Amino acid sequence: MSSQAKILVVDDDDEIRALLQAALTREGFRVELAKDAAEATERLPPRHDVDLILLDVMMPGEDGLSFCQRLRETQDTPILIVSARTLSIDRSLGLELGADDYLPKPFDRRELIARVRALLRRAGGSARASPSRVGGLTIERDRRAVLDARGEALPLTGGEFALFLCFVERPGRILSREQLLDWTRGRANVDIFDRNIDVQLSRLRKKLEAAGFPAEGVKTVRNAGYVLSLPVETDK
Repeated sequence: MSSQAKILVVDDDDEIRALLQAALTREGFRVELAKDAAEATERLPPRHDVDLILLDVMMPGEDGLSFCQRLRETQDTPILIVSARTLSIDRSLGLELGADDYLPKPFDRRELIARVRALLRRAGGSARASPSRVGGLTIERDRRAVLDARGEALPLTGGEFALFLCFVERPGRILSREQLLDWTRGRANVDIFDRNIDVQLSRLRKKLEAAGFPAEGVKTVRNAGYVLSLPVETDK
């Protein structure tokens, strides 16, 4: 993904919007600003091409969590919640409602940029990658899509697709929580007590199983992590 990606900043605080705009513009990103969910809605596709959304939670009118959940019903634009709510339950709820990552305020500018770049890389996909099949589903890396037996795309977020791809590319291998966090979030320093990956995996499992994927396709290995127990076929 090019540094010219367009980022929509949604925050009711004038100073925070200005701070985020300055930090992102300095890195070469194009930035649009919105003070609330209503204004953000006007700036989203199909009217504009937005590559990533930075979203506050506590805003007047529709709050960020409700807005995030509503967005996920129609699109998979990566969402990074940037919020002063720092409790683990707040992070878990944000991910449960469809966010791809959660960054507490106050934040370090370098970490913000690193997370933005990681989300954009994940959303960019791999060119001309061969499709894979597992558990009755087809994974199309070019489209960043998982298709059911009827060829219909599952409603996965960017984070959920990246998480499932971790297993598809490593079938039969036990993957620790720390590895999954590192590969899906792009973080060099992983918090070993971060349980948000469990929340995201639970949400992913429900969507996969609703499409016919076996309930035990991704197994939990006690005190070790998770493993994809099904064989994966990839076109040559």
